[in-house]
Amino acid sequence: MTARIANARRALWPVLLLLAAGAAAAETDPSFLLRAGAADLPSYFPAYLANGYFSTLSTPRGTDATRSYMAGLMDYTAGDMSRPASIPAWTEIDFNPGTAGHDWLNRVTMSERRFRDYHQTLDLHDATLTSSYRYADHGRDTAVEVTTLVSAASPHLAASRFKITPDYDGVVQLSFALTLWAEHVPRFPLAHMSGPEMEEAVAAYGLSLKPLPPSTPDREAIWYPGYVQVHTSEGDSKALTLWLDGQAEQGQSMAMAVAVALPEGVQPDSVTLHRDRFRLALDVNIKVERGHSYSFTKYVAVSRDGWGGRASDDLALAREARERGFERLLSEQRAAWEALWQSDILIDGDPRAQQAVHSELYYLLASTAPGSSWGLGPCGLTTCYTGHAFWDSDTWMFPALLLMNPARARSFVDFRERTLEAARQRAHQHGLDGAMYPWESDPENGSDQTPHSAVVLSDTEIHVNADVAIAQWQYYEASRDRDWLKAHGWPVLREVAKFWASRATWNAEARRYDIAHLTSVAESYNDIVNDTFTNLSAVRALRSALAAARVVGERPDPLWEKVASRLYIPMAPGGQHHLAFDPSVALHAGSDFGGGPLSLLFLPSLDLEMQAELRRGDYDYAIRPTSVARASGGSMNLVARVTAAAEVGSGADAAAWFAGNFTGGTLKPPFNVRTESADNNVGYFLTGSGGYIQSLLYGFTGLRIRDPGLVAAYPPVLPESWKSLTLRNLTFRGQRLDIHLTRDAGGAVRLTREVHK
Repeated sequence: MTARIANARRALWPVLLLLAAGAAAAETDPSFLLRAGAADLPSYFPAYLANGYFSTLSTPRGTDATRSYMAGLMDYTAGDMSRPASIPAWTEIDFNPGTAGHDWLNRVTMSERRFRDYHQTLDLHDATLTSSYRYADHGRDTAVEVTTLVSAASPHLAASRFKITPDYDGVVQLSFALTLWAEHVPRFPLAHMSGPEMEEAVAAYGLSLKPLPPSTPDREAIWYPGYVQVHTSEGDSKALTLWLDGQAEQGQSMAMAVAVALPEGVQPDSVTLHRDRFRLALDVNIKVERGHSYSFTKYVAVSRDGWGGRASDDLALAREARERGFERLLSEQRAAWEALWQSDILIDGDPRAQQAVHSELYYLLASTAPGSSWGLGPCGLTTCYTGHAFWDSDTWMFPALLLMNPARARSFVDFRERTLEAARQRAHQHGLDGAMYPWESDPENGSDQTPHSAVVLSDTEIHVNADVAIAQWQYYEASRDRDWLKAHGWPVLREVAKFWASRATWNAEARRYDIAHLTSVAESYNDIVNDTFTNLSAVRALRSALAAARVVGERPDPLWEKVASRLYIPMAPGGQHHLAFDPSVALHAGSDFGGGPLSLLFLPSLDLEMQAELRRGDYDYAIRPTSVARASGGSMNLVARVTAAAEVGSGADAAAWFAGNFTGGTLKPPFNVRTESADNNVGYFLTGSGGYIQSLLYGFTGLRIRDPGLVAAYPPVLPESWKSLTLRNLTFRGQRLDIHLTRDAGGAVRLTREVHK
């Protein structure tokens, strides 16, 4: 037994202690169950199974080969941008109810005639996907049930159990395969192409940047998967095992192994090893009897450089899982997710919102892992935005997990600290001090991976550097871990403060600091001066660095305070509200930003403390003029709008903004997959998921993480139909607590806290 297997088994013992609690509640609580039927197939948007280390997508059958990705495993083909390398597909289990004259399950077009009594359930509580149907083929009906999981308890493992009950006697065939993907064609030199050149190249190949419903994302033509070259692939038909190793193009190596379990007490007629350049499989023939049930299980183990990495270890782990059995693996999965769901958000009075809470949390938790420091893209472990880390991870995802699962939240700040040297080098290349984080960071090494067509964003949409620093300070404020701050957070805060001090320029005539040659978060505003959101974020980052210096006993550069106190913040005449940009910047006609991107000034992480009149002025100028219907077409700014309405005391407006996200088309059926906008179909948009959760954690409650503690920055609000809102088992500065929002007899909303003993 290898040390990795032994350690994995030891790590399971605390989890196994939770088995008595189980997950019985999930079996009856509809808010944890998302179901698909035959009527959902035309608009089927795939679910996402993952454990923060590797992922796979669902298919309606539950047995097809589907794309799978590993955290930080990137393809670095010369001339292209880095992109997630698609590892061999491990989900395929094909079935044939006979021999000659019968059809393989995965090759038949799905229809109600061939796939009867179809049901598929994503159990959010247990993180399992179960598909069931009756497969009808040339007079033979076979009841099929498939259950798939990616293990949270033993994160190198995944498994699929394939159960059949035939209504006939005879010999059936099964194939347990690994699909060895071919390299995607075409490959585009996106590191060198301008925007128009890229569009021309896409058109020349007969491709499109537009989405194909229901589930093809826009920009699929350029967000294609990276390539893993499989070096060795082997199998043992007697031991019912497969194994391989390979390497992402110009990147890290990876490995994978499979162990197949046949029904207990059943001997196969034959087992054949199939191996070629595209497929590695065990093909099994077995006799079945009418009315008997037969369960086959495919156990899969995966690894990569820096996280296991050898096929021999994976093979031993897969065989060990087979010895323990699927029920044991499933029980451990349930226990691990039961522990995760101890921290939860409970809404009384709105079942739809409650189910969305659980789906948004599920996708966030499935995409993250404690103790890792790989960057996470806006769409998790998929090819959307080519898997690069943006400010989304620092400003949307991180705050959503900080109070509910700080171990997972820490992985976000650890990534920025681990890639600090790459950010330092980038600042030097731009003639600046400190650290300059890229607009699009490679999740493995932190290098700048912004396509050439968007290089202007990489060079000038620099608010990302403030977002990075704000998250570092937030983690310290929530944990009060001084040792962490000194060793990990302070170096990032210090280098980002140096960046801002060198990036701001002194305006002698106006006696202030400006930041020029910017791209706003409203990206059509390019090469402008004094973007308000950027400047305020820079001030927050500088003041966070100053506060961190005091805590760790370091002497800050006096220039940091000077820039923070004198950096220009554009205001309307009379100070009634902020301006989006410097007064010299003309707003575009027809801009649907209203007052520009000022809604972002209400982000909980930015936590601007304003006078009530100014707060109201910003709300009336920049947020209220946009209709709920128009705003709901995108999921990114939900938290800012809900928070803004709550801050000005308008519970009705906050409820309207929140409810709008259900009607705007960004929550795709049947599995509540959050997309970036209503029509671009970019799935698993964790940025939107983070915004939804933040709306509840910080928006309705008014809670903010500040030096005195978890403070109520303004009175809480609740949508009228809600009886209560409970934030269960939060973690803050070493304490566990529940937050309750309820209404008293007079209808006023009250916030109470209950600290766990």
